[in-house]
Order: sequence, then C-alpha cells, then structure tokens
Amino acid sequence: MDTELLVKAAVMGVVEGLTEFLPISSTGHLILAGSLLGFHDDKAKVFEIAIQTGAIFAVILVYWQKISSTLRGLGHSPEAQRFAFNVLIGFLPAVVMGLLLGKAIKANLFTPAVVASSFIVGGFIILWAERRPASAVRVHEVESMRGRDALKVGLVQCLAMIPGTSRSGATIIGGMLLGLSRKAATDFSFYLAIPTLIGAGAYSLYKERALLSMADLPLFGVGLFVSFLSAWVCVRWLLRFIASHSFEVFAWYRIAFGLLVLATSHFGWVQWHA
Repeated sequence: MDTELLVKAAVMGVVEGLTEFLPISSTGHLILAGSLLGFHDDKAKVFEIAIQTGAIFAVILVYWQKISSTLRGLGHSPEAQRFAFNVLIGFLPAVVMGLLLGKAIKANLFTPAVVASSFIVGGFIILWAERRPASAVRVHEVESMRGRDALKVGLVQCLAMIPGTSRSGATIIGGMLLGLSRKAATDFSFYLAIPTLIGAGAYSLYKERALLSMADLPLFGVGLFVSFLSAWVCVRWLLRFIASHSFEVFAWYRIAFGLLVLATSHFGWVQWHA
C-alpha cells in the first residue's frame, strides 16, 4: 500500500474524529480535506462513511458503563427498556428518510450554495437556541426523556441529510429547542449516533463492495484507528466543555466556514459537487 495514501487516510481519520460529534458538520470538512488532498474518488467516498464506525467506537468506550448496564437490564429493568426504546425510535426516521431520499439528496444537494447555506443558517440557529430562556428546559437528564421526545429528535436528525447541516448539530441543537438541557441533548446525540453511523457505514460498505478489495484493508484500517483515537479525545473534551460553556463558539465557526465554502467554490479551489 502506498505510504502517501496511508498518510491521507490518517489525515482524513483525524478530520472525521474531530468533527463528527461537534456541531460543525463532518461531511463539509471531509469534502474540503479530501479535495485538498486529492482524495475524492468513488472509493474515497465509501472510505469517508466507513471510518465513521471508528469514531463511534470512541463513543461506545466513553459511554460503556451506561451501554453495558442498559444491555444487562433489557430483560428486567423498565428504565433500561425505556432508554433502549428511545434510542430505537430516534433512529428509525433516519433509516426511512435515508432509504427514500438518499440518492436524490446526493444527486441534487451537494452544491456549494447548499453546503454554505447549511453552515451559515445552522450557525444562526445555534445562536438562537443558546439565547433562549433557561425556563424552556424541561428535560435535564437523558433518562427522563419520553418516547415523543426521542421521536422528535430523530425527525430533526433527518435534517442532517442536507450536506453541511451536521448530524450532531441537528440533534443537539434540535434537542435543546425541543426542551432538553444542553447535557441531555448532547448525551442523546451520542447515543443516537451509535446505530445511525454504524448502520450507514455497514450499508455503504455492502452497497459499494464491488469497489473494494483485500488490498484496501490497510487504508481503511488506518482511517478507522485514527478516527477512533481523535474522536475519543474530542468526545471527552466536549463533555467537559459543555459543563461550563455554550455552543456559541461553534455557531461563529460555522458562519465563517460557510463563507469559506463560498470563497473556495468561487475561486475553484475545492470541488464541492463531489
């Protein structure tokens, strides 16, 4: 395997791990990084989705105590059953919408205008959400969520199919606007990411299996491992960050990045149609 290609895989893994769980859109950053690295062919697109699984392993590790206790309690604990049901009901809308609209979205919405607009509009929505009155919060812990709360967050997650929106941004900020505390919304976003991203990765690998061979194992292995390490650092940092900070810094970053998308597209530096 070409050493240069492995370095590119490592760089893409870092980008994926650092951006997947922040409300700043990993897809937009991967498009930018892939274009700058010359890593944007059909196999690269499969790679970008597959390495999300590495990032998800980091979430599983960080939340392992909660996940393992839930799995052990599924047969007898109403609390564990309710939590698992909430994750399932939050996951299902993305499955349905992905199967119905995935091809059309990829064909029509991966344009500079859509990506930039998603970044900028999302930034202003974060500013709005963070400045709402504290009395609007009614769910302070993820364990207190009801089924309809989970379903609403799952429906909001479908907005992340629009490139530049950010899955974590949609679920965290959407959850906050629906009455969840910043911590509850962040925790549920992480839990919801587990079936969503593992499912997306497995489906992409199966669908595009004709593009892949055993010779690609080192490429995917490096990407998965590096995305796992960088996501583990990022998730632990974010959980500490939200304890005493708002998401406003990410809002301003999104607005600036949206303007960057427009500039790089205008001058032809990045192929945002990829």
